[in-house]
Amino acid sequence: MARTAAARRPHLHDRFPALVSTLPYLPLGQAPTPVVRLPGVAPGLSLWCKDESGYGDGGWGGNKVRKLEWLLPDARRRGARTLLTVGGTGTNWGLAAALYAREQGMATALALVDQPVDDHVRAQLGRLRRSGATLHFTRSKLRTMATAPWLFLRHTTAGRPPHYLPAGGSTPVGTLGSVEVALELAAQIAAGALPEPSHLVTAVGSGGTAAGLSLGLHLAGLRTRVVGVVVNDTLRLDPPTVAGLAHKAVRVLRSHGADLPPVHIGPERLTLVRRWLGPGYGHPTPEALRVQRLAADTMSLALEPVYTAKAMAALLALAADGHLRPGPVLFLHTHGPRPRPADPVCADTAPIPPHTAPPAP
Repeated sequence: MARTAAARRPHLHDRFPALVSTLPYLPLGQAPTPVVRLPGVAPGLSLWCKDESGYGDGGWGGNKVRKLEWLLPDARRRGARTLLTVGGTGTNWGLAAALYAREQGMATALALVDQPVDDHVRAQLGRLRRSGATLHFTRSKLRTMATAPWLFLRHTTAGRPPHYLPAGGSTPVGTLGSVEVALELAAQIAAGALPEPSHLVTAVGSGGTAAGLSLGLHLAGLRTRVVGVVVNDTLRLDPPTVAGLAHKAVRVLRSHGADLPPVHIGPERLTLVRRWLGPGYGHPTPEALRVQRLAADTMSLALEPVYTAKAMAALLALAADGHLRPGPVLFLHTHGPRPRPADPVCADTAPIPPHTAPPAP
């Protein structure tokens, strides 16, 4: 596939030229992503959206691709032949990793943990099966951990173990993808595309997006506070953990030659809220389903109930309660694009198999 974005340099390389030769970057989408105003959503609310849903040139998009722009060249630099990663049975992260790694000549193995099955999950399983990735239905977090030694052995090639990436690609290197989004946003604000927001609201599934945004906004000199709406109860996602990931990204940048000012990601930069999680990861809530319909009817936004609809439900409730003043408020739309009409997979009817990898001895 032709890469029309191949000549584009990331803002991080422009801001810290030493990184050009030490921290490789692989452009996988067209930037900047659009910012649009969403008028008339709620009385007195100046609401904007930065739409990442169309980002990505490899058949699937969203903010996961931003992480892969840094993770894939890092894996290639390390000589990796296979990526090993984990996600739910409807994982957008796992699909993006498989598709873009395949373009770079790398295989992908996915350990899949159960989540509530709906039409999206059934369709996504079909895409995962067609992606070329090797799928292991490990069913639960505990079984995945028990199976890990076998998975590493199973996917060792020519003496090279697979390159492991955690759920969502939220490593310090992967976090740089959202640092880049924040620097891109700062350039759009400087160009007059939108006013500086007082708050930026985003879903938090593995922590990397909120961590990178907090760091990037700080580096850009913006006062915008990140409000992360936690949608995952299978990972530790609290302010110290997410801020700690941002500080680990700082260490990565400094170790590769970036001259960063002192950085502290505290409560003035990052707030996490959990009230919109519902019964757990992947479980829709009445509020999310209502807002999903509202967004489609009044905002022309295609949200989904696992991440983005819960985040938008939180945004509207927090704004109504006065917690997002003075505004404006920016919503980061992170979900990948909807299936194209030509996509032959409407729903995958093959049953999810039982635990498909033997436990480690």
